[in-house]
Amino acid sequence: MRIRVVDAFTDRPFAGAPAGVVLLDAFPADDWMQRVAAEVNHAETAFLHRLPAGAEADWALRWFTPAVEVALCGHATLAAAHVLREAGPVRFATRSGVLVASPGPDGMLTLDFPTAPLTAREPDPALAAALGAELVAVHHTGPNTDDLLVEVADEKTVRAIVPDLRALVPLSARGVIVTAAAGDPAAGYDFVSRFFGPAVGVDEDPVTGSAHTALAPYWAGKLGRAELTGYQASPRGGSVRVALRGDRTHLSGHAVTVIDGELHSEI
Repeated sequence: MRIRVVDAFTDRPFAGAPAGVVLLDAFPADDWMQRVAAEVNHAETAFLHRLPAGAEADWALRWFTPAVEVALCGHATLAAAHVLREAGPVRFATRSGVLVASPGPDGMLTLDFPTAPLTAREPDPALAAALGAELVAVHHTGPNTDDLLVEVADEKTVRAIVPDLRALVPLSARGVIVTAAAGDPAAGYDFVSRFFGPAVGVDEDPVTGSAHTALAPYWAGKLGRAELTGYQASPRGGSVRVALRGDRTHLSGHAVTVIDGELHSEI
């Protein structure tokens, strides 16, 4: 069967967030998909198969990190939509409901995802110590992502963080999003972020689309605009355009296929 590696939320290869994409006739055993995801060893690998006519969606979609299955992933969904190259919107049935990917005239893809509900939490000294930074505010991002969203003082602080990854593991079920407003309004983005997920086998995710379902309402509330651009300041880097639409968030970006090959494995 074919397997692709797609760089998502970028318009050039070897940047953005790489994801594996495997198209199947049906989902095999979970442990087989988990082993493939561990072999691919990117933050996520997407597995999908077509659904029959009349179903609630066009494709069934699941995502695995090298260590666990996750309930929501943005960049691997963008990668899957890029591989399918549908002329119109494509619907994915997932653990987080039906997600829609729509192509734009410039090759950009837009994902329709559930907006993360934000619940304020008291800053935890253990979290501050693990990040090595003072915490401005902390929010939990709800059941689909189960992250902690942490605002720090400024963009320089976000970029400089070298976390104690082992100390982060017990502090969040999936990961920790660290964010701040853009240091330069002329930089082409409104806020920056980084994502650390050692609890799910991802020390630092290059670009985390699903995290932007929390970043969008957070920064929309602080900046007073529903349409924003986020830059994830990982070593690879990538941009996510976000548009807050009430209980839905639109995430837009480009994607590039960098590997197209054959997977030699018995299901």
